[in-house]
Amino acid sequence: MKALHMIAFILLVVGGLNWLLTAFNYNLVKMLLGSWPMVENAVYVLVGLSAILLIFTHKKDCKTCTAGTPTATM
Repeated sequence: MKALHMIAFILLVVGGLNWLLTAFNYNLVKMLLGSWPMVENAVYVLVGLSAILLIFTHKKDCKTCTAGTPTATM
């Protein structure tokens, strides 16, 4: 599961950086994969799915988010 988390995180960073560059009229994904529109769309879908995955699993995986959470004892 750690590998999936790392891949999702990397894709999310790539997507975020691409959005930043898009603000300056420079689309890195389109520049690199523009000749393959299906692959370009697949990258966008993977970035979106990565964001959804991290929304639901981030708190469980993030040590900073769980550092202040008290543990339940029985």
